[in-house]
Amino acid sequence: MEEETQPSLTCKFSTVVPGTPRGDENDTYNLGYMDLLMKLHYVTTVHFFSPQAAQGLSIYDFKKPMFLLLDQYHHLSGRIRRSEPSPRPFIKCNDSGVRIVESHCDNTLEEWFNQKGYSIHELVHDHVLGPDISFSPLCFLKFTWFKCGGLCVGLSWSHVLGDFFSAFNFITKWSHMVAAGHVPPKSLHVRNPINPNNEELLESLHTNNNNPIQDSKIPILKRVTTLDGERWIAATATKIVSRTFYVSYKQLHHLLTTQESENTTTSYFEIVSAVFWKCVAQIRSSKPKDVTICEHGNKYEFPTNIGLEFSTVEANNNVSVAESDVLELARLIGSEKKKVKKHLMEKLVEESEGKEDFIVYGTRLTFVNLEQEEGNNIYGVKLNGEKPMVANCALHGVGDEGVVLVIPAPHDKEDGGNNNGRLVTVSLPEKEVEQLKEKLGTEWGIASHP
Repeated sequence: MEEETQPSLTCKFSTVVPGTPRGDENDTYNLGYMDLLMKLHYVTTVHFFSPQAAQGLSIYDFKKPMFLLLDQYHHLSGRIRRSEPSPRPFIKCNDSGVRIVESHCDNTLEEWFNQKGYSIHELVHDHVLGPDISFSPLCFLKFTWFKCGGLCVGLSWSHVLGDFFSAFNFITKWSHMVAAGHVPPKSLHVRNPINPNNEELLESLHTNNNNPIQDSKIPILKRVTTLDGERWIAATATKIVSRTFYVSYKQLHHLLTTQESENTTTSYFEIVSAVFWKCVAQIRSSKPKDVTICEHGNKYEFPTNIGLEFSTVEANNNVSVAESDVLELARLIGSEKKKVKKHLMEKLVEESEGKEDFIVYGTRLTFVNLEQEEGNNIYGVKLNGEKPMVANCALHGVGDEGVVLVIPAPHDKEDGGNNNGRLVTVSLPEKEVEQLKEKLGTEWGIASHP
């Protein structure tokens, strides 16, 4: 049997800075408490475009609007700093720039999909802040051209800047400016969403609770030690790997219609999460009984983490998750979530004055709901008026319990292209990913890519 050759990638690096130098106006951007909670996590996204969508576009066309966009998002071009006597990190808006990576692959898109599926790996820059934190770019954009003329746009985004939808909005805004060639009339005015001295915030942190917060009171958080001092990434006990699974619209509809009662409304996120929770519990001998749910509340135009909402779901002690009915688990996820009080999370960071490090995603098995209305999700990005063939995202810096992202898929061809299935990207210990792949395939008919 002929050995399969791996695609070859070549890379070239450059930097884009704001179009208007700030000079002596260089200022600081204060990171909020939720931002600092996310400092060890990284959001990565990929958007695959057909040769027709990428036709006639060059690296110059992609970089030119970035100069204008960074005039509005000037803190994205900054670098992390600390100043005495406070150890609290902040962003120095010094126009150091966003890093651009140009890459060329000697395979076609079809060949890439056959070998790699919708994998994030290799199509986004391997990005971690530090160890020389004051020189580390906060985000990278990687453009990979394929032999067929297709294109992948890969973003690596420090979660300290903002959540998933902040990253989606940034790359969407950039694509609109590529099309327009200038800043759209309703340009984004970035303001600092959190000021550490904000009286309203401080009041919320201290209201009815002036005692120190213990980690045990916030079970979705874990205090950790970072690697190599200033390198902002947490050590894990096992190797965490990512894999994407595809759940078609037909499969989603079947799950709901065969297990749904007439008086219950279950979302696709809830039913998909229930299936994956049950399968992971079977792999882990009926654990975990409790999981974390991450959703997004208020939507903000500017990059921020303050819209993140976390809650916990716990199965009854005398109930085996591995043997539970999927619909019952979905109902549990949908109706019995216990919301984690955000001000307690923020106060824990405040008490450490920014010196302590925490992980959120993967402290418990974490399900992240990335379903949003049309135009406000990962498919808002367009080139030459065309949406991406497929888009995907993942998390870097995940804890040992793992994370499951539920993402809209492209329109499903099986039903005439009118509805979306779901991509489910998991980041779990390596041995569990292979077991999950086999279990989902044989018991649920859910395939991985590849």
